[in-house]
Amino acid sequence: MAAARMLGEGRRGRGGCAPRIMAAAGRVWRRGVVRWGGRRLWVPPAAAAVSSSPPTAASPGVLSPFDRRLKRKQKNWAAVQAQRAQCEYLREEVGGRVADRLLDIPRTFPLALDVGSGRGYIAQHLTKEIVEKLIQVDMAENVFKNAVESEVPTINIVADEEFLPFKEDTFDLVVSSLSLHWVNDLPKAFREIHQVLKPDGVFIGSMFGGDTLYELRCSLQLAELEREGGFSPHVSPFTAVSDLGHLLSRTGFNTLTVDTDEIQVNYPGLFEIMEDLQGMGESNCSWNRKPLLHRDTMLAAAAIYREMYGNSDGTVPATFQIFHMIGWKFHESQAKPARRGSATVSLGDLAKIDGLLTREKK
Repeated sequence: MAAARMLGEGRRGRGGCAPRIMAAAGRVWRRGVVRWGGRRLWVPPAAAAVSSSPPTAASPGVLSPFDRRLKRKQKNWAAVQAQRAQCEYLREEVGGRVADRLLDIPRTFPLALDVGSGRGYIAQHLTKEIVEKLIQVDMAENVFKNAVESEVPTINIVADEEFLPFKEDTFDLVVSSLSLHWVNDLPKAFREIHQVLKPDGVFIGSMFGGDTLYELRCSLQLAELEREGGFSPHVSPFTAVSDLGHLLSRTGFNTLTVDTDEIQVNYPGLFEIMEDLQGMGESNCSWNRKPLLHRDTMLAAAAIYREMYGNSDGTVPATFQIFHMIGWKFHESQAKPARRGSATVSLGDLAKIDGLLTREKK
């Protein structure tokens, strides 16, 4: 595996308690009705989303850019590899940053949902003072076989992120980390998240942005143009930040916050980047992907990558752009915007603010 990797930022400290497994942790529910603490989280039979074979898009199309069955196989394969822990640095880092944003909300959430949880990259940073109970959903059943330890009581459910098998107004909190960029119908996924949230519930998520792996994309395209006279997509399409806010707003979320972050990881070379992406379960699963790359093209891409983007120490950088989003479901108790035209001070008077404050004191 790639050696001497370096994250762009160190993880911030998160207090406290050493995580431990609670009695309810580690269970995987596949079908039927989920009951927890006397509450009934109904699983609709029509969705069949907690069976061992979650519903997935079966054929390519304009609204289905990704082969979800292939993505499930990729994630299942990566989850059982002996060296999987060496490829999880990015997921763990972003999961920690999602948890950091959750710590900024002074509230305890009785019931939370993690969409596309993986092995529990967010759960490992949570305490019972933040979340009392957590349900983790992922389309790949193997990710739960070696779930990360968490202090929070957890139930694991095998279900497709595109078909959430829960009743309306069920969860106080929904989180998601590095999963939604593989969803075929992102507006629908946001609608389902909004639907399962209680009023005044909050959604906190992260996903890869459009500039992710631009170095790899450019190097492969130039190499294919040179060696084969044309190029095919080898890096999956990502969402633009300008679209993300509109999608969340149209879904019904309010008090939106969308910000971008970048993590740059240094690798020995292009082949180590692709090896680690495979180990993360992040290999391309677009329907229009090219199944194989010629050896000459790969060698040319590696040389182009090093020449165009290489560091002085011989390593090459890979940039991961992360979109972080926070949205609330409407409730009457939430603060409302002031009536249009009700302002008493013009923006043009901001330069005179010191004088205005002094006059009011007198």
